[in-house]
Amino acid sequence: MTTQKTMTAEQLQAFGEELDAIRNRVIADLGSRDVDYIRGVIRLQRNLEIAGRGLLWLGFLPPAWIAGVAALSVAKILDNMEIGHNIMHGQYDFARDPALSSKSFDWDNACPGEQWKHSHNVMHHTYTNVLGVDRDVGYGILRMDPAQAWHPKYLGNPLYAFLLAVLFQYGVAVHDAEVDQIVEGKKSWRDSVPILRGIWKKTRRQWLKDYLLFPALSGPFALFTFAGNASANLIRNVWAFTIIFCGHFPDGVETFEKSTLDNETRGAWYRRQLLGSANIEGGKLLHLMSGNLSHQIEHHLFPDLPAHRYGEIAVEVREICERYGLPYNTGSLGEQFGSVVKRILTLALPPRSAMLPAQA
Repeated sequence: MTTQKTMTAEQLQAFGEELDAIRNRVIADLGSRDVDYIRGVIRLQRNLEIAGRGLLWLGFLPPAWIAGVAALSVAKILDNMEIGHNIMHGQYDFARDPALSSKSFDWDNACPGEQWKHSHNVMHHTYTNVLGVDRDVGYGILRMDPAQAWHPKYLGNPLYAFLLAVLFQYGVAVHDAEVDQIVEGKKSWRDSVPILRGIWKKTRRQWLKDYLLFPALSGPFALFTFAGNASANLIRNVWAFTIIFCGHFPDGVETFEKSTLDNETRGAWYRRQLLGSANIEGGKLLHLMSGNLSHQIEHHLFPDLPAHRYGEIAVEVREICERYGLPYNTGSLGEQFGSVVKRILTLALPPRSAMLPAQA
């Protein structure tokens, strides 16, 4: 937690009104352009998946296997980031197309869509970076803020982060079950049975598809397909972890006490979203592959606007921030991820004051 700029009630109101104006303008402009965009991404994702799975059947040829893994990895990333994440936010509900409806859409991920929409859309986006409320701060296993009391278990911070990265879809899946609360005795397993049952049902379906059905269809080359699917899932997990953590935990991102929520106005909510987010600078490919979460600031401000619009409004958002003297946290992927890694390593250790010898 860091010192946050104080704004008067009048400034907060004006700040909120300017951001509301951006949101209202985009909503009024939504139409076929947005629908055509997401349908085009869906077509691209499906073609890449078909190509990837087909190439894996030729896995005995190393170039074909590598190309298959690459195509399938990109397909899974697009499915989760630009398609699934954004559709389930309700960004395309205005189209009234069942295929683009947040109510019925589900993704290629171990986490059931309904559970994700609660843990992410409701708990995270409503209470962004409020310690003790937003469970995305550390995902229940990591110490990601100095305000989190240190415990010897956090010496494993680097290991926990590594495991969360390679198993990210499963970390996201069990997030809503609050397994850490169960381990600490604050919640019983019985309380989470319905959630865990849903996770198992979804995970089982994913495993049957990637590790039984498609390998079986490969006949004598089943092991190549099995390994290719496992590799694509690993790449998707690590990439998603990287993008999410770069948008939430690099240097300069702030956290908040629960008291921040008391009588929080619209303008104050916008301010908290801004201060609790960071952007990643890059080109069109990075924005597409990140689901436009490279514009995490704009996403936290306007989670229900089509994400491909964020780049267009980012310049205006940044200009508003400058006028109100608010920071606009942005940097390259390398810069942001480097600071995330530094934070993970630094916060694994006890506070420096705790290591100093007591004064006589």
